[in-house]
Amino acid sequence: MVTRVTTVAFQGIEAVPVDVQAHIAPGFPALVLVGLPDKAVRESGERVRAALTASGLGLPPKRITINLAPADLPKEGSHYDLPIALALMGALGAIPQDALENFVALGELGLDGRLAHVGGVLPAAMAASAKGMGIICPKRSGAEAAWAGDEVDIIAADSLIALVNHLTGHQLQARPQPGRQLAAPGDLPDLVDVRGQAVARRALEVAAAGGHNMLMVGPPGAGKSMLAARLPSILPPLSARELLDISMIQSIAGELAGGALSDRRPFRAPHHSASMAALVGGGLKVRPGEASLAHNGVLFLDELPEFAPNVLDSLRQPLESGETVIARANARVAYPSRFQLIAAMNPCKCGMAGTPGHSCKRGAACAGDYQARVSGPFLDRIDIRIDVPAVSAADMIASAGPAESSADVAKRVAAAREKQRQRYADAGHGHVLTNAAAPASLIEKLVAPDRESQSLLLQAAERFNLSARAYHRVLKVARTLADLAGSDKVARPHIAEALSYRLSFGAA
Repeated sequence: MVTRVTTVAFQGIEAVPVDVQAHIAPGFPALVLVGLPDKAVRESGERVRAALTASGLGLPPKRITINLAPADLPKEGSHYDLPIALALMGALGAIPQDALENFVALGELGLDGRLAHVGGVLPAAMAASAKGMGIICPKRSGAEAAWAGDEVDIIAADSLIALVNHLTGHQLQARPQPGRQLAAPGDLPDLVDVRGQAVARRALEVAAAGGHNMLMVGPPGAGKSMLAARLPSILPPLSARELLDISMIQSIAGELAGGALSDRRPFRAPHHSASMAALVGGGLKVRPGEASLAHNGVLFLDELPEFAPNVLDSLRQPLESGETVIARANARVAYPSRFQLIAAMNPCKCGMAGTPGHSCKRGAACAGDYQARVSGPFLDRIDIRIDVPAVSAADMIASAGPAESSADVAKRVAAAREKQRQRYADAGHGHVLTNAAAPASLIEKLVAPDRESQSLLLQAAERFNLSARAYHRVLKVARTLADLAGSDKVARPHIAEALSYRLSFGAA
């Protein structure tokens, strides 16, 4: 007789059903796992054996076969412990077999029978909800699973014994409540702390309003990192859909602490020594990288030229498509990665090129060689490029008055974003929320430059050899500038300002 328990395998943020089958038959005593298990799954046999013994249920001296179907799908992770244990307990008659029919189970077992938290519970709960099933998970994961909805039956226990007591009706477990959704913290870095840098503040507001990528170039201490850290304080709050997408990625990565979802947009700032797998995802288990963990948020790359060139160029695909596709010989995994890139760099290796009163011994070659570490195709995907000069003491004294706070800027950003959302919804593109994400063909129709604007664009294209991508990105920034100004029409001043941001750092 075969006992079955449903669990899941993860392909990106998608939870694919897996049928765990247990069969006990006469023969040489052994516990055999089949169905393409990885090392963690193969080791689950010993964890399950010890956990069952600690729970007062020893395995019989027979040949036990555990099959993970479909057999051609690779199985990775320790979350198979619990469904394997439940399938064995059902086969031994310790729990009613029909009690497991409508549940998806996942969890890691300790040798003492306790259940440990595993990643991916939220996507598993969402998949179970879509199929009208409940979910069995560790107690620490219950708050995360509860976000799938009140209609989902959730059993969250801290041990095998507690789970058996619930399934047999001796001691029922209370239904877990969703982890508390954290309000947007009031201690986010505020733009009021930034003195001077009027051009950079304006560019940051434009980038926030349209979801544009931005590069800041300036000497050390000019305030580039300070400005980037304050971008989340002016971005609009997450929508319910965005919050769910972010939380599912964080769940797969094991970063949902206590099942509490936060409505703060992600802000990821990896070190420049990060590998390609760390930045875009990968590794043995094809985990999401920083680009995916920054989905619907900000990816900040400080000291941009210090990143390995191949690592930076690996971001070209997600910057263009909003998705990271990781292809392996036995797997193809896609993670959503629609992030806003904010980058910062010094103008040269010594960091002081162009600074008044400073002369570099290597001359222009110092800046040229340093900036050449960033490829042209990568730079072509950045909408706004600005120079951030050092702030002098005189600038600090001149700007001694109170600066505009993040709350004031955030109101204008929210109004501009609402205009964009409504515009693209009316055009039949409800999935597009910002100008930066708009298709090129659509942005041409919506901007429709007049004769003066077309003349200016033609001059810039001929003089600076603008690519087709650069042309469309100029139109997108111009559309955002018009939205901030409350204008329905994109005029020549908006085009001129958009071009100035595009050409601030070399030619396009």
